[in-house]
Amino acid sequence: MKKPKKTMVGIISAIGNTPIIQLSNLFDTTSINFFAKLETINPGGSIKDRTALKMLENAMKNGNLKKNTTVIESTSGNLGIGLAQVCAYYKLKLICIVDPKASTQNIDIIKAYGGEIDYVSEPDPKTGEFLQARLKRVKMLCHKNPDFFWINQYSNIDNPLAHYETMREILEQLNEQVDYLFCAVSTCGTIRGCAEYIRKKNLNTQIIAVDVKGSQIFDNEQTIRRFPGMGAGVRTIHCNDELINGYILVSDQDCIRCCHQLVAREGILAGASSGGVVAAVEAMQNQMKSDSICVMILPDRGDRYLKTLYSETWIKENFGEEYYKKLLSQNFRGTPAPKIKLFSVKG
Repeated sequence: MKKPKKTMVGIISAIGNTPIIQLSNLFDTTSINFFAKLETINPGGSIKDRTALKMLENAMKNGNLKKNTTVIESTSGNLGIGLAQVCAYYKLKLICIVDPKASTQNIDIIKAYGGEIDYVSEPDPKTGEFLQARLKRVKMLCHKNPDFFWINQYSNIDNPLAHYETMREILEQLNEQVDYLFCAVSTCGTIRGCAEYIRKKNLNTQIIAVDVKGSQIFDNEQTIRRFPGMGAGVRTIHCNDELINGYILVSDQDCIRCCHQLVAREGILAGASSGGVVAAVEAMQNQMKSDSICVMILPDRGDRYLKTLYSETWIKENFGEEYYKKLLSQNFRGTPAPKIKLFSVKG
């Protein structure tokens, strides 16, 4: 049997180089070329595979991770899965600090890879946010256990560096100028990495951050955020307004509606933040130039949301019978539009 010309070794070799596809049915306008970068195709199911691999491999190269070191991180789900996958491959111990927003399915996947779960059940009393409570738990455990290593996605420069490559892939795959890039934010590692690449190459690309109402990244509105992986309770050092052209605030309902549209019109089963990105593009499409190229990064797949945003029972419990009827009919006239805030517009 002949060996293939290029052999991929290990599951980590399948991380990255995800496909980019043109979306032909999602929007009514035909004057704009819409593309989706399918981070759902990563072996762990999300864009966080890239982040996990970059942070862990560089920590090993720098000598911060050794054979008996335990990796620890605060995570709402996808990064935990990415870390668990890479840690399993490199035979590293992992503890994920999670909160009630993490789905049971994500937790079960982390456990299946061999990761341990440490559960924070109460939010931080001062801020009311779970993130601060998770971070306090991480710091306390690291203080007690000197062989623990906090990977710290919130300030680790390897987080955005992983997505410097994401933007390079997009441009190589399209082989032409990208006019608009829409990216969901949480730690802001993805959008910073993409923006740094765009700035270094001096590209005329408008970069739009997609945040969710209730997040503390661009707005201080206090409201419930139901989905992990989008928005954050704190603004990390990766957030830099000077690197982007603006942001769009979407609601949980926007995320649900556009996730259902992705399935119905394009056959793409994606997660909540992907729905948020689509909602943001939908809100801004009338402001885009004709014949422009718009790229949406779709961060994760939807099978981990089957008991929430794809569940009839869950939707009715959280948003009511009337909202579910609107979802089925796709008639949302009169509903609040996402908030658009542009800092500057190129071209």
